[in-house]
Amino acid sequence: DVTLVESGGGLVQSGGSLRLSCAASGFRYGTCCMAWYRQAPGKELEWVSSIERDGRSYYADDLRGRFTVNKDNAQNTLYLQMNSLKPEDTAVYYCAAGEYCSGTWCQNQRDIAGMDYRGKGTLVTISS
Repeated sequence: DVTLVESGGGLVQSGGSLRLSCAASGFRYGTCCMAWYRQAPGKELEWVSSIERDGRSYYADDLRGRFTVNKDNAQNTLYLQMNSLKPEDTAVYYCAAGEYCSGTWCQNQRDIAGMDYRGKGTLVTISS
C-alpha cells in the first residue's frame, strides 16, 4: 500500500526554522509530483510548494524565499525547509503525491484533491 508519513512539526518561536519530512513508500513506479499543502486554523487548505521528478520546484508567491522544497529520491523522502517562520505559518502541513502526470500538471496542481495520495499531516505552531 502507498503511504505518506509526515514528521518534523512542532512548536517554534517566530523567526525560527523547521524542516518537515515526508516518507513515501509503496509506489511501484515512483512519483512524478510531490507537494506540500497546509491548513491554518479556520482557513481552507492551501498549496505551499511542489516538486517534479526531475527536481523542478514551484512555490506559492508569498512563501518563495522562506520555504525550500527538496527530495531525496534514494530515500523516497520529501522535505520542506521553512525559515523565518511567522505566526501565520501555523497550520497542519500535508504531504501529497501524484503518481501519473504529464506536461504542466505538477506545476499547475493547486488542489490537494487532484493529487493521488496524501498524508495525515503534521502540526506546525509558531509562537509570537
